[in-house]
Amino acid sequence: MKDVSDELVSRFAQACREAGQRRLMRCSSGNMSQRVDGERMLVTATRCWMSRLTPEDVTLCRIADGAVLSGPAPTVEINLHAGILRARPDVDVVMHFQAPCATTLACRDTSRVNYFVIPEIAYYLGSIGHVPYLLPGSVELADAVAETMRDHNLAIMANHGQVTAARDFDQAIQNAEFFELACQIILQAGDNVIPLPDHAVETLIAAGPSGSNTGV
Repeated sequence: MKDVSDELVSRFAQACREAGQRRLMRCSSGNMSQRVDGERMLVTATRCWMSRLTPEDVTLCRIADGAVLSGPAPTVEINLHAGILRARPDVDVVMHFQAPCATTLACRDTSRVNYFVIPEIAYYLGSIGHVPYLLPGSVELADAVAETMRDHNLAIMANHGQVTAARDFDQAIQNAEFFELACQIILQAGDNVIPLPDHAVETLIAAGPSGSNTGV
């Protein structure tokens, strides 16, 4: 791949496989991107399986418009990834995933769901963004998600899945894992779930790395 080291592409492919092997996405669902520099990004190819992704399944694209610079056809969500990286110069990794419990809630009315049931959500993520159902791969979805992610580190896409933005691969996977844990607790506890007190949430957000992108 022109002007991109084999080591960088290999690390990207390895991170994709780890996310897939953690069951954060199934088969060919899910995709990931990484900022290479101010103008370019690596992104997963269309229809590839994250759990077994190889460097041959990685595409180099332009952040400005998602245009392919090198490699196979990119994921159908290329505009979503490019849009978030444009909107969030503070992050380098974007991951779209479909963890089971989180996606179950994405198929329900979540307007009154309080995700602050464990400290990690407030500390690492802040408030959770919501995007209504829009056709996967559409410009409308890409624009709506990019706008929501301006002040959120993770968003639910109704009847579709989740997306998170992070500084690196470890943080992206951790964001997804902690959010999936919170959703599992919410589903299993049902009406008996007790969220954290508001003052505790405020303290954790103020102390954590979620920073100004909390939506609160």
